[in-house]
Amino acid sequence: MIGPAGNRFKIFLLVTATLLVGAMLLFSRQVTEQLLDKQREVVGLYARSLEYIATAESETNDFTFVFNEVIRTLDFPIILTDKGDNPIYWKNLLVDSLELAGMDDAERNGFFKEALSEMDSQYTPIRIAINDTLVLNYVHYGESRLIRELRWLPFVEISLATLFVLIAYLGFSYLKRSEQSNIWVGMAKETAHQLGTPLSSIMGWLDLIKNEAAAHPELQDTIAEMESDVQRLNKVTARFSKIGSTPDLKEENLAEVVAGVIAYMSKRLPKSGKRVEMGIEPEGEVRTRINRELFEWVIENLIKNALDAMDGPTGRISFAFSRAGNKTMIDVADTGKGIDQKLHKEVFRPGYTTKKRGWGLGLSLSKRIIEDYHKGRLFVKESTPGRGTTFRIRLPR
Repeated sequence: MIGPAGNRFKIFLLVTATLLVGAMLLFSRQVTEQLLDKQREVVGLYARSLEYIATAESETNDFTFVFNEVIRTLDFPIILTDKGDNPIYWKNLLVDSLELAGMDDAERNGFFKEALSEMDSQYTPIRIAINDTLVLNYVHYGESRLIRELRWLPFVEISLATLFVLIAYLGFSYLKRSEQSNIWVGMAKETAHQLGTPLSSIMGWLDLIKNEAAAHPELQDTIAEMESDVQRLNKVTARFSKIGSTPDLKEENLAEVVAGVIAYMSKRLPKSGKRVEMGIEPEGEVRTRINRELFEWVIENLIKNALDAMDGPTGRISFAFSRAGNKTMIDVADTGKGIDQKLHKEVFRPGYTTKKRGWGLGLSLSKRIIEDYHKGRLFVKESTPGRGTTFRIRLPR
């Protein structure tokens, strides 16, 4: 079962993955900032080169020397404009020179206007001026392909970390379910094996008692009940032997099956010291495919759970059947002490019990029988503390 240690491991796994994501995000941010600083430094160098050329009273055409020689290895988009933001020179744009040459003036102006607007929204243009007063040009620049890819890196890292957590969680859950299944099967098979030998002996002694008591009619009812209990033990042994195997499902009348369990349990209620009414509301025929022996086990466990939940000397357990689409529902309602909302799922956890004595396996086993072997669902439909609980079994028709 998945206990506190398992939950702590899951929390540790989640915290570890979160720390890994945080570390990767911090690292990628630092790398991106370093690249941006380097890009700003190169653009600044380019701008100072142009200022040097302008200060040295060089011809404007010498700007091409700066583009082709000083920063020919630039891998980010850059546009040199005059003080009126009219493009003079550009590099690493999304379109090549031939495509720009094929545009008319309106298309070209629109393209540069959009490109300059996008660059300026990212970074402030660098001004080229003489003595910081006479503005000659502006250098507009954008992000390189590498930086754009690095901006996607955090999302990739988060996705990978999420995938890691998901795979780890699913793997852990699968291992725990497999472990639980092996425990269930091993315990069930061993129980069936251990019950087999004393049952055979009891049946032999019962036959001997029947022969000896033939002359005592007053003992016949007692012997009949003893036979019923022995048959019951045989049925319990058969139930345990089916755990871990694929049970045969046959179409049965659920009302008849439940009525049989109620009849058996009713005879044994006086021993519990409680006056509890049990009934089906309304009675009728509801048929679906079940394994009778295992399904009876589920009903017994729900009845025992309801009896344990009743603090007073009297109470009621009712069964109601309904259909919805291709589903058959069986609602088991009691007038017990109820279950707190936060414990609706916890009550099905193996080992959970509110009793001083008990293994806390009844509801867990019932849920396993319904969901694993009958492909249905067993859950708490509703519960009010102090007023009672309704469990719902939902089976495919």
